[in-house]
Amino acid sequence: MKKILVSLITITLIGISTTSLVACNRPQENTKEELAKLKEENKIDTNDENIKNNLEWIAPQEKPFNEVIDNKWYYIIYKDNSNNIKLSKRINNNPDVNIKLPWSNSWIKVYRWNLVGIKEPYLILDENVNIKVKVG
Repeated sequence: MKKILVSLITITLIGISTTSLVACNRPQENTKEELAKLKEENKIDTNDENIKNNLEWIAPQEKPFNEVIDNKWYYIIYKDNSNNIKLSKRINNNPDVNIKLPWSNSWIKVYRWNLVGIKEPYLILDENVNIKVKVG
């Protein structure tokens, strides 16, 4: 009887731990208000109002690149295989190219340039891994 009770407790604890672990891995879904606040907080710090108003941070819940081709430039900050933080710029204009790989599993942040046909900004990562607009 004691062995059966210990087995039931063990199975219950494993079940609870596994459920908690799976729940922790779910991406956070923000409300519209929370998302708007996060977008404001993640704006690029620049004096150029055109860039500030048209370079938009994209939340993971918005699933960038899962929609139709939008011909917009995306800036992807990601970790490479050596765990170095990199910045990549890609245009979403080819249905045959899977833009989300290899970056999708290692994204840190994604920004989208919302003006099609208007020259996109030149962005760099500074020494503190903050995204900045390169002037000149």
